[in-house]
Amino acid sequence: MPPPLSSDLLTFANATIDREEAIGPVNRVTCQLTEFADDLAVVEAFSHVWVVRTGEGLVLFDVSGAGTAPGALAAIRTWTDDPVHTVVFTHGHMDHVGGAAGLVADAEARGHRRPRFVGHDGIAARLARYRLTNGYNVAINERQFAPGRKRGLGVTSDQRPFVVEHTPDPDDTYRDTMTLRVGDAEFVLRHDLGETDDHTWTEWVGRETLFVGDFLIWNFPNCGNPQKVLRYPIEWAQAMRKMIDRAPLLIAPAHGLPVSEMHRVGRVLGTTADALELLVRDVIELLNADATLDDALHDVRVPDELLALPWLRPFYDEPEFVVRNIWRTYGGWWDGNPAKLHPAREKTFADELVAMTGLEPIVARARALTETGDLRTAGELIELAVRAHPEDRDALAARAEIYARRRSEATSLMAKGIYEEASIDSARRAGIEPPSFPRSRPLA
Repeated sequence: MPPPLSSDLLTFANATIDREEAIGPVNRVTCQLTEFADDLAVVEAFSHVWVVRTGEGLVLFDVSGAGTAPGALAAIRTWTDDPVHTVVFTHGHMDHVGGAAGLVADAEARGHRRPRFVGHDGIAARLARYRLTNGYNVAINERQFAPGRKRGLGVTSDQRPFVVEHTPDPDDTYRDTMTLRVGDAEFVLRHDLGETDDHTWTEWVGRETLFVGDFLIWNFPNCGNPQKVLRYPIEWAQAMRKMIDRAPLLIAPAHGLPVSEMHRVGRVLGTTADALELLVRDVIELLNADATLDDALHDVRVPDELLALPWLRPFYDEPEFVVRNIWRTYGGWWDGNPAKLHPAREKTFADELVAMTGLEPIVARARALTETGDLRTAGELIELAVRAHPEDRDALAARAEIYARRRSEATSLMAKGIYEEASIDSARRAGIEPPSFPRSRPLA
């Protein structure tokens, strides 16, 4: 049997799961280290760094992003001066691998051998794509995490190209499974599709511990991001079921809280799989009935009792965005509206409609709908007005007001970022003071 685990963090996590309510922040970026056993610790960062101490050196699961990696490494060095032998990249997102260059530099400064980097064979292709589309990635991350303010997670936009360019590809890769031995520790790496196509979850053999990366993020699964590439909801759910079948005593995620003991593992992972399976089932049912994307977006729902669970709150991604991803996976990009197959340019359509009705009635109606709470329709109308008259200050002021309201009522960070940027941009173009918004945590 593995040695017992203990820590204040584990006590807090257990209480959160058992009570099924957020009794405090579940996603913390503190760069503080928690020891669970003599050979196991975690640094809570963006993302977390899990550390296993072996007789041959440390094994790290992820290295965190460039902004938080120095703090994470400093925290590890308060625990041990052992060299880093191997780093397992759970996947190639920059908040997991962006600190790798700093880790190499630290090893050189200490006279240690360069750490070995291990991961799925899709990571190199991902990093190559990031280098190719770096400008887009900078733009969407600023929109998502720092709309209108050029603020980021400790990394400025001019630094991000440097971070991507100097992130190493894995030294050793695998496709399906891989056994990794370091000192007296043995790990089995397994690949499944989920948030990414290059994702790894790892079993620590004999310790009933799974390092799961972003398969668990203590928010609704990040499986519908509107600005990023295809995600894999049904495969994600299947991976959850596989993890449960391994009967682990500890789930070690890259964001959020650890999950200990099988009854909690089954509850947390099982409800996550339930939510994703429900969405896939209901969207496919509508596809088979020859429904439209509009039907799916407005009719498919995850029960409120699932979304209320502290590990499934829609504070980062949200089910409606996942519905779009499922539709794209199984039904293609066409939404079922014949006019959208070869659509008019949006400005051309807006010009025609505004020419028929006049600008002022559309702006007035958008404002009136905002007051009644119909923000979806208000947004559609104000977009028509501003596309037809992009310099009209009253239309821009109304757009700033509407998206400020939409931002205040949105739950997910993705929606908040897009609405906030639209509101700030409109206010600036209208020559008025941009609204002030509280800073959102990357993962609430």
